[in-house]
Amino acid sequence: MEKTQLLILAGGTGSRLWPLSRQLNPKQFLPLTDDKLTMLQQTVARLQGLNVADPLVICNEQHRFMAAEQLRVAGYSDAHIILEPVGRNTAPAIALAALQMLGKGEDGCMLVLAADHVIQDEEAFRASIRQALPLAQEGKLVTFGIVPVKAETGYGYIHKGMPLEDKGFTVQRFVEKPDGVTAQKYLDSGEYLWNSGMFLFRASRYLEELERYRPDILEVCREALSEAAEDMHFTRVVEDVFCKCADESVDYAVMEKTDSAAVVPLDAGWSDIGSWSALWEVSEQDEFGNALSGDVINEGSSHCLVRADHRLVATVGIKDLIVVETKDAVLVAHKDKVQDVKKVVNRIKDDGRHEHLSHREVYRPWGVYDSIDTGERYQVKRITVKPGAKLSVQMHHHRAEHWVVVSGTAKVTNGEESYLVAENQSTYIPVGRVHALENPGVIDLELIEVQSGSYLGEDDIVRFEDKYGRA
Repeated sequence: MEKTQLLILAGGTGSRLWPLSRQLNPKQFLPLTDDKLTMLQQTVARLQGLNVADPLVICNEQHRFMAAEQLRVAGYSDAHIILEPVGRNTAPAIALAALQMLGKGEDGCMLVLAADHVIQDEEAFRASIRQALPLAQEGKLVTFGIVPVKAETGYGYIHKGMPLEDKGFTVQRFVEKPDGVTAQKYLDSGEYLWNSGMFLFRASRYLEELERYRPDILEVCREALSEAAEDMHFTRVVEDVFCKCADESVDYAVMEKTDSAAVVPLDAGWSDIGSWSALWEVSEQDEFGNALSGDVINEGSSHCLVRADHRLVATVGIKDLIVVETKDAVLVAHKDKVQDVKKVVNRIKDDGRHEHLSHREVYRPWGVYDSIDTGERYQVKRITVKPGAKLSVQMHHHRAEHWVVVSGTAKVTNGEESYLVAENQSTYIPVGRVHALENPGVIDLELIEVQSGSYLGEDDIVRFEDKYGRA
């Protein structure tokens, strides 16, 4: 039986979930609703039992190693990842995947999912996919419409058309996000579904409709993919070509125009976790309506979401608030105002700060580092290097580095020398010295790095060799 190709769209920054979601570590790579699995990993896991091929993922260049590592942990070491040099919305992203499939002689159905959705009833979700599959095989472009549970003004809607036997409905029209009165009318009529942004169709059928309605997008995607570079499990499209592509959603480009659109209702406890209030709604709550995570003491508070990631957070007598604590930022917001979190992120950017970009802990393909302390001419980091991993062979023009090994053993390249540094030992890397650090052992290497110099930015790295293909 022909396998369905799973396509996961894992772009975006999730700025409305700041300070947890950051540009370099956005919500799709975070364990928001599960103690262990990230949103991306949950997206893959909920398809168990369906006849789907290993996932094809599309994500931003800067998230490539994070996506690959999370898929590896989920059991998909050979999953392929298409890297977008810039975000151009869903229509071009799906086109790249469909073109790559056809280029390999494959024209199966594509199940297009976002990496940041919550599905609480996974069996109902799988049942809707099975229901939609015959329609897609017949040439329909199927979308999944969420059975609404309230008059939601934050989603677009799909007006159901004629029934397609017992499989679904034609699409009468797509409608934009309504006001409250209109949303209530939609809910009362029973004729409207929320637009989920999930799709199922054959690769060739999608490209046929894209060529009919937006040939400019298809032309750019073909050119960007024609000379793409293959690097391990990554496909890098041509940046200067792809940047010319129109920024367009699949809804605007194809689904609202085609006469082959179909919709299958989905009633499975779906949410796109677009805000902190949405996360509160799908989180487990105590008898007072609080969703508490981490080291939290609550005294007389109700209907709050409180998340403490690194220290004790105590709440007393508050109601309907969002409180989120991370190592370098704390958010306190009313649930009715969480859409304005994005304004805070924009102010952080405008002020030239960095808290929108990354956490104190920054993940790299070789491990992670935590910026413990920073001064005018020094910076202290705690670095963890995974077994067998190696940082790039590099040098710095403006800083020297002291390394003190806390646990494990480091293999250090320092100019022409190469030597081991064991626990409680240290070494010094002068300014301008070519050097490298690797973990030859079987346990994590942990060390303290003290940088000193006139400039300590991450862009003061000249790489000569890198096993992870970084420039």
